[in-house]
Amino acid sequence: MASRRCLRTLTKTTPFLFRNPSSLRSLTMSQFHHADNSSPIFAKSTSVFVQWPHLRCFSSDKQDDRSHEDDNSEDYDDDEEEDYEDDVVSVSSGKKVYTAEEKEAEAASIGYKVVGPLGKEDTVFKPYEPVFAIVQIGSHQFKVSNGDSIFTERLKFLEVNDKLILDKVLLLGSASQTIVGRPIVPDASVHAVVEEHALDAKVIIFKKKRRKNYRRTKGHRQELTKLRITDIQGIEKPQNVLPEKPSKPAKKEQENVAVTA
Repeated sequence: MASRRCLRTLTKTTPFLFRNPSSLRSLTMSQFHHADNSSPIFAKSTSVFVQWPHLRCFSSDKQDDRSHEDDNSEDYDDDEEEDYEDDVVSVSSGKKVYTAEEKEAEAASIGYKVVGPLGKEDTVFKPYEPVFAIVQIGSHQFKVSNGDSIFTERLKFLEVNDKLILDKVLLLGSASQTIVGRPIVPDASVHAVVEEHALDAKVIIFKKKRRKNYRRTKGHRQELTKLRITDIQGIEKPQNVLPEKPSKPAKKEQENVAVTA
C-alpha cells in the first residue's frame, strides 16, 4: 500500500517537481506515507497552472500596426531580392550592356554601320562590276570588289544575314579612273552582308625557359566573321561589255596527193 501511495503522489505532483527540482531533495518517505489532500504539495501543484498566464491582445489598433509593419517588411524584402537578382545577373553574365548610342559609336570606331536584317527582296549576288575598293576594318585593310567574300575579326552587334555598310573607304578604282582618299574617300561606301561567324585554325603557343623546368603549351582559335560584298558606291561604274569571242579559223582542206605508182 505504501508503494502505491508513493506512486500516486509522484504522478500527481509531477509538474511541481519538474518545475522546482530542489523540492525532490526535500521530500522524504515520511511525507509520502502521510500525504493527504490538505498537504502543501497538492496546494502548490494546483497553483502551477495559475503561474502561466497567456498573453492576450484585445486591441485592434495593435494588430493593425503589426500587420502594417509586416507588409512593409515584406515589400522591403522583395525590393532587396530584386536588386540582389539584378546584381547577380550582371556579375554572372560578365558582359557589358550597351545602349543604342554606344553600339553605334563602337561600330563607327571599327569602321562599319549596322543596317539591319536582310530582307526577302534584297539580292546578295549581283552581276559583276569592274570596280574595286580598299576598305579598312579595324586595323586591317582589304581590297574588295562586287561579289567577293572576306574574313575579318569577329564584328560586334552583328548576326548572320545582317546588312552593314563599311564607311572607311581608302581608295576606289575602275578601268577609267582612280580616287584616292585623304585618308578616307568622302561619300564612298561598301555594302556587305554577314554570311557566318566561324573560328580560324588553331594556333599553338609554346613557351619554354631552359634549365628552369618551365614549359607551357596553349592553343588559340581566333573568332572570325565572313562578309559578302554586295555593292560599291562612290564611283562611276563603266558598262560591263563582254568581248566577243573570236571565230574559229576554217580548216584547210588537205590536198590529196596522188601517189603515182
